[in-house]
Amino acid sequence: MERRKELKQLYKETKVEAGVYKITNKENGRIFIGSTPNLKTLNGVKFTLNNGTSVHKKLQEDWSRLGSDSFQIEVAEVLKQPEQGYFDSKKELGKLEQKWLDELMPFGENGYN
Repeated sequence: MERRKELKQLYKETKVEAGVYKITNKENGRIFIGSTPNLKTLNGVKFTLNNGTSVHKKLQEDWSRLGSDSFQIEVAEVLKQPEQGYFDSKKELGKLEQKWLDELMPFGENGYN
């Protein structure tokens, strides 16, 4: 029971990081840019793709056809949050994602966005 309490406390102390992620199709170079308030949920993104339930239809089609080994999921950038003061993380995360969309232009033949 003591170990369970330790693990619970460790979980509570773990810092939650928001950020932007990139999914790259290694076969054709197409990319998808997404963001999440908790980067630990990237396993959930992979889970939905593996189960065919992603809302991103073109990405899902290629994932289902090519398999997960044909894709790379990586963190593009972690949202930097100030130590003190008010911080609208949702708004700032949106700006960060837009920065990556503007930079990489993952639209049409270049990507899945």
